[in-house]
Amino acid sequence: MITSTSLSEKYLTSISDGKHEALTDAPEAMGGKSAGFKPVELLEAALSSCINIVLRVAADARAIPLAGITVHVKLNQDNKEESVFEYSIDMQGELTDEQRATLLHAVAGCPVKKILSGAVSFKNMA
Repeated sequence: MITSTSLSEKYLTSISDGKHEALTDAPEAMGGKSAGFKPVELLEAALSSCINIVLRVAADARAIPLAGITVHVKLNQDNKEESVFEYSIDMQGELTDEQRATLLHAVAGCPVKKILSGAVSFKNMA
């Protein structure tokens, strides 16, 4: 479970899972100081890091010589009817086309991608 706690500076918020901590803030245009991630950026970060980890696990499991990976994610909200997570993947290393295709196929197994692809609802636990 993630807990967010307001800090003394306007809109600055600490988020924690009990072991790790990060800061979020509103953008300057909304009165914040951009002293931390914007909440929407955390959605992008969750997908980006999940894809990155899934690909590295898949490479390790198949002894594919993946030297490194960079994943970029942007949430495109230009269409008010549908939000689209746009992503690009840069794989480093001496990989064959078949190995690259195998790894790209593994992206479908990303748990965050699966969650964001399905129906989502909200329930107040209080």
